[in-house]
Amino acid sequence: MSRLAEVDLSARLPKSDAKKQLAEAQQRLVHLRLLLGGQLGTGELGPPLCVLFEGWDASGKGGAIKRLVDEIDPRHVRVAQFAAPTHDEKRHHFLWRFWPVLPGWGGMAVLDRTWYGRVLVERVEGFATDDQWQRAYAEIVDLETTLAAEGMIVVKFWMHVSPEEQLRRFESRRDDPYRAWKLTDEDWRNREKRAAYETAVEEMLDRTDHPGGRWHVVAGDDKRTARVAVVRTVCEAIESALAAAGIDPDPPGTGS
Repeated sequence: MSRLAEVDLSARLPKSDAKKQLAEAQQRLVHLRLLLGGQLGTGELGPPLCVLFEGWDASGKGGAIKRLVDEIDPRHVRVAQFAAPTHDEKRHHFLWRFWPVLPGWGGMAVLDRTWYGRVLVERVEGFATDDQWQRAYAEIVDLETTLAAEGMIVVKFWMHVSPEEQLRRFESRRDDPYRAWKLTDEDWRNREKRAAYETAVEEMLDRTDHPGGRWHVVAGDDKRTARVAVVRTVCEAIESALAAAGIDPDPPGTGS
């Protein structure tokens, strides 16, 4: 069975439960973020944290990112959004434009769209040659493996929604003058190529899931469930990395 087909999109959290669980996960993340930044514990900088978001159009990436960083001091996190490469960026290797936003020790970055565009939209829409996108799988894995070997915590999300839920969100945006700007002609065209994109997503998940950068496919039909899952997953990734490095995630005097 494919990775996408295994996802239970029927999962739902009652509003009251979701609010409580999200608040608890966000508070835990604040604690862990301060620990990584040296504001808690011994004061030493922890490993860099880089959270990558990919997903279907209208899959809830923006809302999940907002909840992920809501309670974190803006000085302690960088959110970077990537659209189609500019004319100047195209003069360089496709990974070049991402390097400036990668976090150093004690830092945290969240990327809204990433280098996976090479094996998704650039592949499906023909913006990259067959040789370029086929070669990109190994190039991406090499990059992430190198970053992880240097200590970076790499957390990767694919936000998954059903075609039916995506259509409902498209129509909701279309009918709301304050959100209509989020919906483009390209979004509708991409919907018509869902089968081709699913093939590309499945191959991406299969070929770029590795020890230094595991994929987390998030059921996104229920936004509340998805947002809790995202924040919890990031917390778990930090805790796992700290444990592997022999660092106590709850040092004495932190109140946790």
